[in-house]
Amino acid sequence: MKLTRDQRSIIKSPLDGKTFLSGPAGCGKTTAGVGRLRALLTSGLPADSVLILTPQRTLQAPYERVLRGPETGPGGTVTLATVGGLARRMCDLFWPLAAEAAGFAHPGQPPVFLTLETAQYYMARIVRPLLDDGFFESVTIDRNRLYSQILDNLNKAAAVGFPHTEIGPRLDSAWYGDPAQRRVYADAQECATRFRQYCLEHNLLDFSLQLDIFWNLLWRAPECRGYLTRQYRHLIYDNVEEDIPVAHDFVMDWLREFQSALIIFDEDAGYRRFLGADPESALRLADLCETHAELTESFVASPEIQSLEIAFTEKILPRSPTPPLPLSSSLNALAFPPSETPTRFYPQMLDWVAGEIQRLTAEENVPPSEIVVLAPYLSDTLRFSLTNRLEERGIPWRSHRPSRSLRDEPASHCLLTLAALAHPGWNVRPAKFDAAYALLFAIDGMDLVRAQLLAEIVYRQRDFRLSTFDEIRPEVQERITFVFGQRYDRLRAWIEAYRQQPAPDPLDHFLRRLFGEALSQKGFGFHRNPDAARTAASLVESIQKFRVAMEPALADFRSLGDFGSLEIGKEYLAMLQDGVIAAQYVEAWQMEETDAVLLAPAHTFLMMNRPAKIQFWLDAGSGGWWERLFQPLTQPYVLSRAWTQREPGTLWTDADEVAANQQTLARLVTGLLRRCGERVYLGLSDLGESGFEQRGPLLKAIWKMQMENRNTDEQA
Repeated sequence: MKLTRDQRSIIKSPLDGKTFLSGPAGCGKTTAGVGRLRALLTSGLPADSVLILTPQRTLQAPYERVLRGPETGPGGTVTLATVGGLARRMCDLFWPLAAEAAGFAHPGQPPVFLTLETAQYYMARIVRPLLDDGFFESVTIDRNRLYSQILDNLNKAAAVGFPHTEIGPRLDSAWYGDPAQRRVYADAQECATRFRQYCLEHNLLDFSLQLDIFWNLLWRAPECRGYLTRQYRHLIYDNVEEDIPVAHDFVMDWLREFQSALIIFDEDAGYRRFLGADPESALRLADLCETHAELTESFVASPEIQSLEIAFTEKILPRSPTPPLPLSSSLNALAFPPSETPTRFYPQMLDWVAGEIQRLTAEENVPPSEIVVLAPYLSDTLRFSLTNRLEERGIPWRSHRPSRSLRDEPASHCLLTLAALAHPGWNVRPAKFDAAYALLFAIDGMDLVRAQLLAEIVYRQRDFRLSTFDEIRPEVQERITFVFGQRYDRLRAWIEAYRQQPAPDPLDHFLRRLFGEALSQKGFGFHRNPDAARTAASLVESIQKFRVAMEPALADFRSLGDFGSLEIGKEYLAMLQDGVIAAQYVEAWQMEETDAVLLAPAHTFLMMNRPAKIQFWLDAGSGGWWERLFQPLTQPYVLSRAWTQREPGTLWTDADEVAANQQTLARLVTGLLRRCGERVYLGLSDLGESGFEQRGPLLKAIWKMQMENRNTDEQA
């Protein structure tokens, strides 16, 4: 790859210096970081003396590709980690130092590390009885969202660096609306306190407790600090703007110990603010670096797209110091449905989007992987409607919705329904519709009518019986077809053979076998279906982590009468029924070799940190482009470090909300355009997905640009 002079200068910087590199997205900062890694590896340094930090694991992919290449020499392996990952490793390694000081009831026993999913499971056990006692009476959200928001409060406290006992008071002090909301904050505080106490009693470590222990105890212990500072001498810290304040505190305290460091900062970013990202905090790292470098030239966005970015920012944030620019070249990079194409209704707009994608791939030879379809939220309805249209046109696609519960994915629904059928001892009886839906997905080419007919005949819900296809009347066999009947019999035979085993496998082992021996074979739904395979991999990983988190504690729990005759697989199914939000699985983010159109929420695409030539923005009139999700139990701005530095008792007003939403929209649009190569297609319809007219701020900004351009043309 051809590098610029500035990039080469950063890559070849001295091995005893520290550099703070900043610039907008698409200007080659990560490329410089990857080049710096190569330079370190080829300089003769031990590879295990190099530490690469990122805010989340998915951002490590460019560095992982280098480490799989020939540059890696002798001397161990480069460590790729997040600060949270380091905290977990240190809690595991130095557990005897921290266990008693942190207040764990059983310091002599090993810790049990919780994922987001297993933490929600334990939170549910604590909160369910409290709901019956009247907690959160005025809150009307799904229980899984309630559990996740309480955990989010704990994570915010650890990420910002204040005691978890102050969550409720901080939220309460900034509230000025309905007094009933104060009771909600008090209930959230009580649940958080009880959850933390439960973790201490049972040696459970969620993310917030791992971070607390690492930052407040282990990092201050000479043994732990000495271990890290002796091990790692060279640091590359990428996307620092997306990390949490405590991570910045930690790196600032450690930075003077490194021999060399490259800190990479993405300007106008901070897309993970709702998870605690703090770009202002990240800028403090610049003060500790001798060299400040900046890259400004975009390798991604065309001049028209760059002009469009400036124009959008000026319209969204009118007080921006950027002077107005001629809009004719900017609007050339925007594409709208032509006037002769009917797009009053939402399905008509989707028809236009699918048709335009087909034209781009067929006539302009745009690879499907260079096309992304983005929306503020990717609902099941939108995903189903658009993917059907793409499949009819023979266009490959894939979607990514990281916060979506695993139970809502068709592939995992199929796998778990078949798991329940294969384990009658669980006494989990899938409904006939669930069985039909599982057959629909499991048997390649099956349609819903035949799947429902087959399930109605062969499945007996009372005794879990699955009859053979031969037992069906001949005229009905012909309706279902013998091809589908043969495939059903093969699947049924596999399940019956498994039922005859002396003892059942752990659920994750069972699903591996089911996938490998049956569903991935030719004629079944997972064969040549990468999206389903990724979902299956995420599900297996989720179950495995759930089992690992549960097994060490079972003896203790059973002695307390908490679980009785617990079946981990059955418990996992019950947990999914609560709709727990999925943890992050790296497989779902890996798509470099997938030549398919991507469908994703806009913020998810930004955190993938990848460019695309063509972007489709759907629902441009939706308020979802700028307003944050309704979160009655938490408030990301009030629990941020910037807010804690304000005067005590400062209220969060409507003016604060509007200003924050404007900044969010400007940041979102800027981030998308800096990752767009050539063109943005706006999916506009008079009526939105819900059937109502929408006039959101993004659409108003587009109108302003069009009117200004029209006035300019008339004056000319």
